[in-house]
Amino acid sequence: MKPSKKSAGTLKVIVGWEEFGSLAEDLANRIKKDGVHFDLVVGVARGGVPLSMVVADRLRLPVDFINVKSYVEQGKRSEVRILSTLTSDAKNKDVLLVDDLVDEGETISKLMEYLHERYSPVRLRTAVLYKKPWSKVIPDYFMGTTDAWVIFPWEHGEFLKGE
Repeated sequence: MKPSKKSAGTLKVIVGWEEFGSLAEDLANRIKKDGVHFDLVVGVARGGVPLSMVVADRLRLPVDFINVKSYVEQGKRSEVRILSTLTSDAKNKDVLLVDDLVDEGETISKLMEYLHERYSPVRLRTAVLYKKPWSKVIPDYFMGTTDAWVIFPWEHGEFLKGE
């Protein structure tokens, strides 16, 4: 991950598809190497969808998605709202919850609580590409820590207008 530029005091890091692919492969390999068995990968829509697809494929697991809204605009958080839930049964299963990154940890905390209450998974672990140093939640699997604003390939049109 290479720093891009500072805008309004915030360091932006732009991740391209090739770098994302390498990071996703490395994360899947890290999870495999841990030797923990999972029954289901749950991707957090929107940012966790591409990563959860790769991880589920490499681990040869089914994938499902949970749709969450926690931002009202770029960089402006709101209350975490679950908009849609799983179609798979995660009850009494070993679940891997996957998102692109953990910032403060509110979204992943709310989802972990929700999944525990609704499905009572035997095991619930978390995986992301990056976590912020101030996150209240430390994911079980992650590739790095950064305080930069990370712009993933599926966000280029949204965040790189005019750049």
